[in-house]
Amino acid sequence: MVHESAYVDNGAVIGANSRVWHFAHVLGGAVVGARCSLGQNVVVMNKVTIGDNAKIQNNVSLYEGVELEEDVFCGPSMVFTNVYNPRSAVSRKDEYRRTLVRRGASIGANATIVCGVTIGRYAFIGAGAVINRDVPDYALMAGVPARRIGWMSEAGHRLVPLDGATAAPADGVERLRCEGTGALYERRGDVVVRLEEQA
Repeated sequence: MVHESAYVDNGAVIGANSRVWHFAHVLGGAVVGARCSLGQNVVVMNKVTIGDNAKIQNNVSLYEGVELEEDVFCGPSMVFTNVYNPRSAVSRKDEYRRTLVRRGASIGANATIVCGVTIGRYAFIGAGAVINRDVPDYALMAGVPARRIGWMSEAGHRLVPLDGATAAPADGVERLRCEGTGALYERRGDVVVRLEEQA
């Protein structure tokens, strides 16, 4: 579904059951997966790829160099960049930096993603945060510049220590539980995995 006020240029690829809402613009070199939603005023530039089931809320611009995997959520008016040191009088089109948002990550409203970073799988970027370095899988990030303040589950709930443990475990492996679903996770340093993934 493409709203009558939106523009989808020749050459753009949009997957089945995706929706392009009011005043959005998808340029000819963009690839949008299936079951995606592009909100009002969204711009998708050339060479941008968006995986299946991504939700891009109102007023988001995806510039060249941005790649979203499947199930990514971009909140209203969050910002991507693609040049690290822009100047109006200096052309830097050959210096675009790749920004990768991995599967299942969520980016809150008005967050800013400085180009050249990777946001890990199922990471959660709080509203208004500024991301200027890579983010681990499942990390909960907040602040300016953002820092990790916890861990989030695939269902979007905070991960808490199993059985309410407060001290670091002797073996260095922290067991975590999703507050919403009860799913179990394991953390070693900055690496978090669902226990089912280890089977």
